[in-house]
Amino acid sequence: MKILHTSDWHIGRTFHQHPTADALAPVLDALIDLVRDHEVDVVVVAGDVFDSSTPSAAAVEELDRVLLALRGTGATVIVTSGNHDSPARLGAKAAFARESGVHIVTRPEDHATPITVGDEHGPVHFYGIAYLEPALIRHRWPEHRLTNQASAVGFALDNIRADLAGRESDRSVVLAHTFVSGAQGDSCESERGITVGGVDRVPKSAFDGITYAALGHIHGRSTLAPHVRYSGAPLHLSFSEQDKPRGAWLVTLDADGLGPVEWLDLPVPRPLATITGTLDQLLADPALEVHEQHWVRAILTDVSRPLDPMRRLQRRFEHCAVLDFRPSDVDVRATPADPERLAAMTDQQIMAEFLAFVRNGEGPTEDEEAILDDLVSEVAGAEASR
Repeated sequence: MKILHTSDWHIGRTFHQHPTADALAPVLDALIDLVRDHEVDVVVVAGDVFDSSTPSAAAVEELDRVLLALRGTGATVIVTSGNHDSPARLGAKAAFARESGVHIVTRPEDHATPITVGDEHGPVHFYGIAYLEPALIRHRWPEHRLTNQASAVGFALDNIRADLAGRESDRSVVLAHTFVSGAQGDSCESERGITVGGVDRVPKSAFDGITYAALGHIHGRSTLAPHVRYSGAPLHLSFSEQDKPRGAWLVTLDADGLGPVEWLDLPVPRPLATITGTLDQLLADPALEVHEQHWVRAILTDVSRPLDPMRRLQRRFEHCAVLDFRPSDVDVRATPADPERLAAMTDQQIMAEFLAFVRNGEGPTEDEEAILDDLVSEVAGAEASR
């Protein structure tokens, strides 16, 4: 049996205030092609299908489109909810979808009820663990102390192993959206934390006895054990992920259990790059030409904060999205509050620099510059007429 493990689609997300819909759609189309080309039997999506608990109509339509296309390849599709998803919204049409071979697991109480898919070697049992928020589920099982992610996911896995023990085949796949110990180094700034202080990370040993654990939540590819893996997100969602590959795991189960596991790359619509230097260096360096159409994070090392750096950078790097200031040296005299420096600046320059300071390097637009000119003229005229 061939299984494609993917997760964290985050349909509807923005990237530094830029919509990602146009970038994600062709990536998901490429994923559909992988399913068809590799004759995948089951596609598993381990949570965070949407980026919001209140997805837009366009996001819902995109999910419908992709699920129908995946099912059109002949593959069975199994989806679980993540911490970004609303179980009620994601699972609203689950009963109807199930009849067509698309299984959407969003109810916590369904974690030990398998979706069984057969191959020439017999049945394989797929268990979907919807994201378990302890505060929202502990009333369901008051006899158990479900205080954090480790206890909640551990409880679910114990129930899954108990269910497996009564079945003729122990080949199993678990979908879980959680933070497993050992993946700390693969976390990134685009992930919403679901543990407190690191004390409730799920131990890797919790997945003992499971043939394959398809994990979601970490946005970078990670292998914690041959049978315990994160696929990561199909699209780069932050600059901390820029060097991490995008793709999915192709998992093969044979008669004895876990067989070969192969990484399949997905396309990157627009690569990410971090460039560092003074503003003049970044604007002039010919070696940076390769990044002119990339998503760019610029780290400026100028001692003094230059005027209007974002607009100037975007003239060369159209998709510059983030601007950080890390001066190579601190010039106390060149701070915006230095009286001598302020005395040498026009009122318009002072206001432009203030706007750049509070807007992460983005100075006034041409329209705003005109408004500032009018304000300065109006104030000057009022003072002159006193």
